[in-house]
Amino acid sequence: MKISVVVPCWNEEEALPLFYEAVCPVMRSMREQYGVGFELIFVDDGSKDGTLNLLRRFADDDERVKYLSFSRNFGKEAAILAGLTEATGNFTALMDADLQDPPALLPQMYEAVTQGGYDCAATRRVTRAGEPKLRSLCARAFYKLMHRISDADITDGARDYRLMNRKMTDAVLSLGETGRFSKGIFGWVGFRTKWLAYENIERAAGTTKWSFWKLVRYSISGITAFSVVPLDLPFVLGAALAGISVLGAVLTLILGGNPYWYLAELIGFCGGLNLLCVGILGQYLGRTFLEVKHRPVYIIKEKSKENFSF
Repeated sequence: MKISVVVPCWNEEEALPLFYEAVCPVMRSMREQYGVGFELIFVDDGSKDGTLNLLRRFADDDERVKYLSFSRNFGKEAAILAGLTEATGNFTALMDADLQDPPALLPQMYEAVTQGGYDCAATRRVTRAGEPKLRSLCARAFYKLMHRISDADITDGARDYRLMNRKMTDAVLSLGETGRFSKGIFGWVGFRTKWLAYENIERAAGTTKWSFWKLVRYSISGITAFSVVPLDLPFVLGAALAGISVLGAVLTLILGGNPYWYLAELIGFCGGLNLLCVGILGQYLGRTFLEVKHRPVYIIKEKSKENFSF
């Protein structure tokens, strides 16, 4: 039995040595306790620092280590897809290099999948200590919104950190869209998942790569990837606006007053509503435009010497 550990990396020169030192004892302990082997698949997402040099050194010194290096930064979703595609283990674990995903949970996750009858063991944060309040508030609002408007089961505080059996990994890879939102994909494919809760852990080193606006864009991508409810908004808002317009016209006739003020307000309201509706349609049209191009999700510039199946 073998576990493939997929680790996306983008400018993680400071955190990678700490991650490697933390995960190696866990792998050694699990090998002794469960007789399970490992492969570490690091995916360098076009880093500008010394990340790639570190990965080369890891691969030279440790036969369990493999790495892929992209030709540029394609984003974490592309790195996740590349790592899952190249994973050869009976089980696949996905975790970040900054140690916010504690490697010590791997034995518990492995037992849940091998002995507990689950297809996946996933993690979720029960606290967001250390995060800006606005970011935490927006994150909770996003999860609540996705739960209401999407068919994908996305748990509040869910992390990408999880361990899946081969069947679920293959199901995730069977979804061929290029604009990927992994949290939604994991929920959409189904399978029985055990959730492990833990408190938020600060990065071991380096700085977060997710700015507030990157998270906003990521959230919009998730909503448009797994829900068509926003497309219903133009119809609902249009019907409401028509009703308000009729009511305003009737009140103007009954109560009197300067009708030009009402007309100006109505025109401004209609203009804003039109822009909102066009913007919603534009989000979906943009995703369709990118999908029909059939561009590759990522391009590999370099890989380790092991026999990868590209």
